[in-house]
Amino acid sequence: MAERIEERIEDRIPELEQLERVGLFTRKEVRAVIKKVSALEYKIQRRALHKKDFISYIQYEINLLELIKTRRLRIGYSFKKEEIEYSIVQRIHGVFKRATTKWKDDLQLWLSHIAFCKEWNKKIQLSKVFSSMLALHPNKPALWIMAAKWEMEDRLSSESARQLFLRALRFHPESPKLYQEYFRMELMHAEKQRKEKKEFEQAKIDLGEFSFSEDILNAELARIVYRNAIEKIKGAEFALSLLSIAKRFDFTQDLQKEILENLQATYDNDPLVWDFMARRELEMESPPPSEQPKSKQSKALEVARKEERCCVVFEEAITHLPTEEMWKCYVTFTLERCNRKTNSEELRQKRLERVQSVFSRAHESQLLPASLYKQWIQLLLELSHEDKAREVAAAATNRFSQLVDMWEMRLQLLLKLESNEVAACAQEAFKAVKAKDTLPLWTLWLEWSEGASSKAETEALYQRSFLATLPADSIALKEKYLEWAHRTGGYKKAKQVFTRLQECRPFSLQFFKKMIQIEKEQESSKIFNIREYYERALREFGATEPDLWLDYIKEELNHSQGKPENCGSIHWRAMKILQGEQVETFISKYTLLQAGHL
Repeated sequence: MAERIEERIEDRIPELEQLERVGLFTRKEVRAVIKKVSALEYKIQRRALHKKDFISYIQYEINLLELIKTRRLRIGYSFKKEEIEYSIVQRIHGVFKRATTKWKDDLQLWLSHIAFCKEWNKKIQLSKVFSSMLALHPNKPALWIMAAKWEMEDRLSSESARQLFLRALRFHPESPKLYQEYFRMELMHAEKQRKEKKEFEQAKIDLGEFSFSEDILNAELARIVYRNAIEKIKGAEFALSLLSIAKRFDFTQDLQKEILENLQATYDNDPLVWDFMARRELEMESPPPSEQPKSKQSKALEVARKEERCCVVFEEAITHLPTEEMWKCYVTFTLERCNRKTNSEELRQKRLERVQSVFSRAHESQLLPASLYKQWIQLLLELSHEDKAREVAAAATNRFSQLVDMWEMRLQLLLKLESNEVAACAQEAFKAVKAKDTLPLWTLWLEWSEGASSKAETEALYQRSFLATLPADSIALKEKYLEWAHRTGGYKKAKQVFTRLQECRPFSLQFFKKMIQIEKEQESSKIFNIREYYERALREFGATEPDLWLDYIKEELNHSQGKPENCGSIHWRAMKILQGEQVETFISKYTLLQAGHL
């Protein structure tokens, strides 16, 4: 092994001599490089190989290249690159190759090698890397797309890109992303050919026997890709994605027409198709330039007419396909248009009337999705229609009585409106919603009670909430109870609540920290009480919370009544109780604490 390493070091001598001769490195720096490289070589030549050693080697060589580049710029020297940089680059390729051969499944190594090849414009080497990677990882469509994109954009080889896509589709015949990118590639190639032909014609260059293929120029290859794709992958969403790609190219009108006709014929009952057809009306061409509207008012009228045409299509859609998903598309469209800014008060008013009408009709048809009720209520509140908002919220909870989100939305509305119906609404909700989902409802009811009810009633409600919720949910309510007790009854009340709850498991660590903080805020905080709270917390969380032990130690060190001599016993207990990685965390932080860095 030593002989091999010495040989590799000797191979470096010519480039290092060049670095010193041209003044990029000093002799001392050259020696430092040899020393560092020797250590790295030993690590990657031993029997027990580690990935991190290869990464360190590669990173060192890349940093060396960056340093050489910086110094070249500084002294203005640009010669001898073949003897210096290129030999280093070749060596990095060799190390990458060894690493990817050893750890074939590490995609990050492959991608790092690809990035390095691109940075140094090593096209032949990069082609080999892609071939090796795809042979080992043919099950990842993203890698095929990356390779084809490089062939198309960097090597300008559409034929190579096409062959890669065809090979990829043999492995992944039902990959939407592959078909989308292949379709895009064929259209880009057609666009490139059309531009080249136009330039040749403008320059009046005789191409002789060479001629551009009409099939490629007219996107016939892309049409074939589209037809194969829709045979393999069903669904309107995929077909629409291909249509959106085709729309970016101005020579695909016939192809777009074919896709649209197929969509309407095949997916007549899909809301996505109807939604697309309706929104398409917004993109319809405006009048010719001579007839273009000039005033802001006439422009607003043109927008209004387009939106009306969209709504006509949506109306036809909900008649043909009266489903929740179709109504969702219609409502979403009207909301989007309503939220668009306009200087025309007439257009704004028309949009508001339309969105309210669509919301109401969808609700009356029992086809308004639960997710849209919140947006409806928000719109009504913005328009100061509080009574209507309250009515809609009640209707939503009647229709979706088992969804906690609906009840939470209604309670939030009642809180905002400062209504007296909160308690009745909450009790009604608990009858309909499962106990495991009631935490947000209890939180809202308690929030209302703290401001609207007496202390006794609120305390009774807190006690009731602990029994009604799941143990895991009661943790958050206990924290809230302690905070409320301190806020309304001061330290004495908070201590009573803590004493009453300290045996009612489960707890959170924050519950104990809150009580410790309350104690420390007192003018004459007693270390005896603080110790009691820490000891109680350590019984619950001592095995998993090294920071809790450290806080206890810091309290003994910093409190005016603390006993620093207790720190040793606390440390000893922590080492006994903590487990696994927590012990190491505690030791490192305790060392920082002793050194005054924590």
